[in-house]
Amino acid sequence: MGPCEGMRGWRRRGSAGAFRAGVGVLLLGLSLAQSTSPQAPCPAGVAPQSLTQPQYQDNTGVDTGAGFMADLVQSFLHTVQPNPFPKDLILKFAKEVQSDPDVIKEVLHYEIGFLVCAAIGVLYIVLMPIVGFFLACCRCCGNCGGKMYQEQTSGIHCCRRALYWSAFITTLIILAGNICMFRSNEALRVSVDQSAVELNNTLDNLQTYLTAVPQQFDRVVNESYKTVHEVSQNLNAIGPQLGTEIQKSFKGTLDPALSSVRVMDQEITSTNDLLRELNSSLVRLQSSVNLLQANVSAVKNSINQTIHKPSCTGCTVLQPDLQKLTVDISVTIPSLGEFQSAVDEVVKADLKSQIKEVEDYFNSIPQRVTNDTKDVVQSTKQQLEEIQAQISQMTKDIPLSALTNVSDTLDHLQTEISSVTPEVERAEHMRWAVCVTLCCVVLLVVVCNVLGLLLGPLGLTPKADPTERSCTADCGGTFLMMGAGFSFLISWLFMLVVLVLFLLGGNVYTLVCQPWDNGELLKFIDTPGVIPQFELGPMLGLKSNLTLTNIYSDCEKNMPLWSTLHLYELVDLEDLLNVSKYTEEIQQHFENTNITLSTITFLSPEVRQQLSSISAKAKDVDFTTVTQQINNISSINLNTTADKLDELANVQTNSEIQTELRAEAMELRQIQINIDTTIIPQLEKLNSTIESLRSIAGKINGTVGEVLSKVGAAQDFLNTNTTQIVKTESRAFLDCQMAYFIAYADWANITITQQLGRCGPVAGAVDSAEIIICSQMVESLNAFWFSLGWCMIFFIPSIIFSIKLAKYYRRMAHSDVFENHIMMNHIPRAQMKAY
Repeated sequence: MGPCEGMRGWRRRGSAGAFRAGVGVLLLGLSLAQSTSPQAPCPAGVAPQSLTQPQYQDNTGVDTGAGFMADLVQSFLHTVQPNPFPKDLILKFAKEVQSDPDVIKEVLHYEIGFLVCAAIGVLYIVLMPIVGFFLACCRCCGNCGGKMYQEQTSGIHCCRRALYWSAFITTLIILAGNICMFRSNEALRVSVDQSAVELNNTLDNLQTYLTAVPQQFDRVVNESYKTVHEVSQNLNAIGPQLGTEIQKSFKGTLDPALSSVRVMDQEITSTNDLLRELNSSLVRLQSSVNLLQANVSAVKNSINQTIHKPSCTGCTVLQPDLQKLTVDISVTIPSLGEFQSAVDEVVKADLKSQIKEVEDYFNSIPQRVTNDTKDVVQSTKQQLEEIQAQISQMTKDIPLSALTNVSDTLDHLQTEISSVTPEVERAEHMRWAVCVTLCCVVLLVVVCNVLGLLLGPLGLTPKADPTERSCTADCGGTFLMMGAGFSFLISWLFMLVVLVLFLLGGNVYTLVCQPWDNGELLKFIDTPGVIPQFELGPMLGLKSNLTLTNIYSDCEKNMPLWSTLHLYELVDLEDLLNVSKYTEEIQQHFENTNITLSTITFLSPEVRQQLSSISAKAKDVDFTTVTQQINNISSINLNTTADKLDELANVQTNSEIQTELRAEAMELRQIQINIDTTIIPQLEKLNSTIESLRSIAGKINGTVGEVLSKVGAAQDFLNTNTTQIVKTESRAFLDCQMAYFIAYADWANITITQQLGRCGPVAGAVDSAEIIICSQMVESLNAFWFSLGWCMIFFIPSIIFSIKLAKYYRRMAHSDVFENHIMMNHIPRAQMKAY
């Protein structure tokens, strides 16, 4: 059976298998998720933020004033019905009402308090019109106070005062009850008007909650999608990430070695350039020296011929100077050729290419990691795709449609409420008008009594004859009789209203509101058999029984669905979020992955030998000899010999000899000029090149030693640590991913167990319904019938006191004289008139 078929079976038969499987897949997906950035190797993971709880409307409502009589009415109802909530009796009555008369007896026994009050109300309803009828008939017959005659006694004033204050107090009590009627009627009107708003707010909160739960669920699922996608991107970037970390491990050793080789290459290049420049300078210098030697030899031969002529007087004195006049100089540098050969060998070795080879090797590490981890990345991505497919399927299997159905039902209910609200408002207006009429009728009786109590004493003269009482007093007595008459006419009808509302409101309070408030109603609903085939535990596949009482208690604390619905019995969250359980295969893949970094040789033994040879040959180059040779050339001065020739020419008598000597002196000076203008600059440049070469040659030894040392250390490091570095960084990369797994699993655990679907609005809806029905409507209704019944009960003494007191204010038809304690009756019996 597929997942969808399993879910349909869950809906039909109450099986929780598909639900359990769906939750398991969700948690599996969360446990294998992580939140990383593909741009960084192991950035500081930031777990997703806590679920945002929806904002609900404030449903406290306005104070309707319905509770001003709640304590008094509830105290009365507790006296009428002191028995506890009869859940067993209700079950029996619901099952056996047609077959077992004993159950009916139990019900009547339970309702004995209400039955007694109802019997009293029935007696009132029956007796009040009967008594009023007989009283009216009796008075019409001239009895029961119908005679317009008042016997004057010594205690008449005391009796009148007593009746007055009794009627006054009774009227005040009725007025207080009437005020309570007006107030409770208004409170009931406000409660009904407010109930529509509060009910819509409650339904809106439920709608918000029912909408938020799937959204929160989607948030968790979408976060799984997001993290799966990010994991895939991270795996795609494993080469740059892991390769960069491996490169960092190599940098500390490779960079100094490469830097020293670069410096060595620069020095070799500079040395080679200087050697080439030196050889070129030596060639040019040697050519100039050879030309100088030829010119000097020619002049020397000419001078030698001239001074040996017989006509040359005293010329033999130049013979010693002529012997010195020679330029036989050869500029050579010992061991320079060997040094040049060593440098040429290193130049042929091309250190730049070897540096580039090492750099290419270093830069190719990320690509090598990518190539070597291709299989493990592919297999892991396939696992992630399977997880994502399971999560996608899970969104179809999780029974969130039930919430959607409830939401649709609430929408329909709100529509129905909106459609019937005008009718309810009209009905409420009619009810309010009727109740106001009842209040006004009762107020009419109060007004009659108050007018009677006010006008009677104002127009009464205590010593006046009863037949001569004022119109004001007579009017007061008439108002008292009117109040009594109205009381007889309306009290039994109003008591009928009291009886009906008492039986309705009283039983609703004792059987619904009171157990609702103390939690017994939910416990009763939780009782097996109350609602056929309604057991939440088995429906959800739970081992323990899940009761509405427990759900309401948890929702009062705004607990999440995980603990409220005991989902921990369906899913072992700790087991599902065990990272090692789900990542073992991935770890094994990483363990079996062999990231191979072939060993690279920084410098071959031949190059190292050549560098050592350069160091040795640089020591053998004798720059002192060439410097001495340069100094010797620089010290040549032919002008001295030329000056002596001029002096010798001055003492000659032979003009021809004189001319020859002066010409030869001129040639020497010209050669000296050529030396100063051609050879000396060449010597200076040669000397500069030699000094630069001497400086570099002096450093080569240290540079070569540094290069060989650092390259050797780097080579040893690569040979011995490459494999370990790769394993260490691979383990660090995997541990980093595992750390993200753990962080996300912790977030998922907290989100699911502490934040997802906090059901406070559900308890708030139940509380709001209890407030609307019980704390407002029922309390207002009970306050109204209690106030009306209060007035009806006190109508009885009001009638008695009003009728008794009225005779003290009304104008009598016959007088009765009381004098000196002797009663004198002058009224014939036949002349008595009836009222």
